Amino acid sequence: MFYTIFMHNSHSLQGMDPAQIKVFALDLDGTCLGRDASLSDRTIRALKTCLHRGIQVILCTGRSIDAAEPYRLALGAQGPMVYFNGAQVVDMPSEKRVQATLLSLEVVAYCVDLSRSMGLYYQVYFPGTLEHPRGFLMTEHPGPETGMYRTHTGIQAMTGDLKQALAQPGLKGCVKGMFISEPLFHEEIRAHLEARFGRTIYIARTWRTFLEIMDAGVSKGTGLRCALAYQGLQDAQVMAFGDEENDLPLFAQATYTAAPANAKESVLRAADMHFGPNTEDGLAVFLEQWFG
Repeated sequence: MFYTIFMHNSHSLQGMDPAQIKVFALDLDGTCLGRDASLSDRTIRALKTCLHRGIQVILCTGRSIDAAEPYRLALGAQGPMVYFNGAQVVDMPSEKRVQATLLSLEVVAYCVDLSRSMGLYYQVYFPGTLEHPRGFLMTEHPGPETGMYRTHTGIQAMTGDLKQALAQPGLKGCVKGMFISEPLFHEEIRAHLEARFGRTIYIARTWRTFLEIMDAGVSKGTGLRCALAYQGLQDAQVMAFGDEENDLPLFAQATYTAAPANAKESVLRAADMHFGPNTEDGLAVFLEQWFG
């Protein structure tokens, strides 16, 4: 059953006027995509209605351009989009790089060693090359995680020795690294990384089994701030939608925030409003109620 809950956190919602909202900062997985990573027809219609009424949709996702592009095309959204949790801000469809922040090779190499010692799956997004302009994904040991990630995102990881790949001439850093494992290993990974690198890195769980490592200057919040500044929209009223811990920095940059019922508890506490779960077209119903 759909419901909306008002939560008075940083400010009251009593004076919120939907007509004043100019930008939606929209997470994909767990928020507007269904369990099978699909974007329902109802959600597409609801978001297109908002686009036609002048609300800009900025996708703010942990996905790469390739993995997010089918959803952007389905909506017809244009302008700067936030990818890789903020590591890249790209103006679409021109693909002009607005901002790019790389993770140091030292951190990536340490994660490779950690994955080998713990026997965990690890993959790395490398920046664009002449052969792969949008970048490429690599892992050392393909397994069930490789197929699961391909099914989830449409991205197939290349296979190779990551240490050798990191030694290629001219490489200044990587976009991000990702451990894919059961959550019970996440705290151990965090402990190792935080003890070694402290606040120079940003670690975020972006899906149940995804633990991502990026540069400390990266977050969806910094990505959104960059996207807004790029268009001269710093003072625009923004509504952010998200469900995981990597969406909390996004919430910090928004005027109003909303989370689906399936969101992580910390996100639910931070959100101004709740709506129905992603498996029940909760976002679409929310948009129809408030903006339709």
